[in-house]
Amino acid sequence: MPTFRQLEYLVAIADAHNFRRAAAATHVSQPTLSQQLRVLETELGVTLVERQLAGAHLTPIGRDIADRARKLLVE
Repeated sequence: MPTFRQLEYLVAIADAHNFRRAAAATHVSQPTLSQQLRVLETELGVTLVERQLAGAHLTPIGRDIADRARKLLVE
């Protein structure tokens, strides 16, 4: 089951399109953020983020989950 922290990391990546900036925004190291995102992807059995040299972009399912996470985190 995803943790709220993992969902926060996913939303941060959705906003920043970059692991380093998302890590800074969530006050964790980039390896920590990356590791937790991989754990989340493994738990869900889907790829949430396309990792590229120029940044990170959410997959369609990643965008859907990030949108839902954003609403959940606000409540």
